[in-house]
Amino acid sequence: MSKTGSKRMCVGVDLHKTQFTVCALDEETGAIELEGEFRTNANGYADFINRMHEIEGESGHVIELAVESTGNARFFKNKMEAEGFSVVVVNTNKFKVITMSTKKNDANDAATLAFYLLKEMLPESHLCDQTSEEIRRMLKTRSILVQAMVKMKNQIHGMMLGYGIETKSSQLQSKKKRQELYQDLADHNFSEFTASSLKVILDSLDDLQKQIKTIEEQLQKMVAENRNVELLQTMPGIGPIGAITIAAYTNDMGRFDGNFKRFASYLGIVPSVHDSNQTVRRGKITKHGPQELRTAFVQVAMGIIRQPQNTSEWKLMIDYYRMKKEKGSGRAIITLTRKIARIVFAMLNNQEEFNPALMIREKTKLTA
Repeated sequence: MSKTGSKRMCVGVDLHKTQFTVCALDEETGAIELEGEFRTNANGYADFINRMHEIEGESGHVIELAVESTGNARFFKNKMEAEGFSVVVVNTNKFKVITMSTKKNDANDAATLAFYLLKEMLPESHLCDQTSEEIRRMLKTRSILVQAMVKMKNQIHGMMLGYGIETKSSQLQSKKKRQELYQDLADHNFSEFTASSLKVILDSLDDLQKQIKTIEEQLQKMVAENRNVELLQTMPGIGPIGAITIAAYTNDMGRFDGNFKRFASYLGIVPSVHDSNQTVRRGKITKHGPQELRTAFVQVAMGIIRQPQNTSEWKLMIDYYRMKKEKGSGRAIITLTRKIARIVFAMLNNQEEFNPALMIREKTKLTA
């Protein structure tokens, strides 16, 4: 029975792009009350919703739905909750029953979700608010454009090297510098086809740069009143995009209950553990959680490393350089990233600005 004493109808939903398969189980009898497929269009959703309301009216059941976390799970959840149905979005990383099934099809997957929902044994996935979701999508678009720019710049370096001209990254950083490079190629008396090929790529870079700037301006508008973005930028190494990224993926700090271990696990920067008999082995970091957030923290770490004039006496940097000598650069950066994550966690959890005074270890200075 549900907490209100009403009978539950537990509905597993195997959601796909064009259709979804459902299986509804009665809480009291465990019997299947409904099986079927519905289209993910207006008519399909309307048919399913009407059928659920009919069950509510006929038998007095409270409708509970379970759906795996997919690209359209948020849309499905919002639509069903608007009808008064309870929806659990399942964390697929923690629920391997379906993926490991030896008899996998849509009907069985829906039945499995319904059964585990009935037993209240489904790990729930956290969905951020709509604004954070929109910011994340905008950041993803920016990332795609930035990657495209990097590929084009690498293409230019290779092209120039093929003509005996060695280029540097600084020559491609601005429109003016890129124009100078194009003129330099023309001055070497290369054919018009060679110069025109380069110009196409340079023009594409200009367009991409404009698009990225437009996205960044839009992001700034979206977080204009975001207190967390302001707090994050008080820490050296965190720029506007890094602050927006971290804020977008940590908008609900309350779900960690002030526990940094939960936060670190969410980031995927905790070591994997293999425990067998009396042997405990710790491996590489799990890398569970949002890759974009984990990348942002690593970039913060790299940004701090590049500021020795400001950070050389920080205790975490002293530890970083010591560990780099003993364990290597890779482990040292991950350890530094974890420490930075702890600082950020405290800043966001306590709503406090970065305090550089707390970074200094008394009577200790970094040596070469």
